[in-house]
Amino acid sequence: MKSFASFFLIFLGLTFSSMAQDQKQSPANPADDPNAPEITFEKELYDYGTVDYASDGNCEFKFTNTGKDPLLISQCNGSCGCTAPQCPKESILRGQSGIIKVHYDTKRPGPFTKTVTVQSNAKNGTKVLTIKGVVRSQEQTEDQMPIRKDNGMSPLEIQSK
Repeated sequence: MKSFASFFLIFLGLTFSSMAQDQKQSPANPADDPNAPEITFEKELYDYGTVDYASDGNCEFKFTNTGKDPLLISQCNGSCGCTAPQCPKESILRGQSGIIKVHYDTKRPGPFTKTVTVQSNAKNGTKVLTIKGVVRSQEQTEDQMPIRKDNGMSPLEIQSK
């Protein structure tokens, strides 16, 4: 039993040491390149404030390539399924601007704080954008706005009859 344990430990050690030898050298860090693109956002936080249930959950984050080389955004990921970002597919040349569009599902009542992670070839690395706000419940929204019911009459018209 003792020899099996020794053999197992030696096997693990050889396995991990051989894995370390196969690692490829990573490409140069964009932060070291003076010509690398740089992504600069006008703002990194969007506050929806208090919004109605099922209202427009769209916002935009404007950015500029303040570096020298073309900026390529490789990925934009929302922190959950309720946050859907759309990033430009084309390269952004030096001095040009672009927009990252974000849609939040406002059919989820209550306070929220979500993030969008933007990965690119920029020397300032991965950027994290934040959206936050409060979504009123469906009942609160209906109390504040006349909404047409199935009979085609708003709550105000029903009350006046």
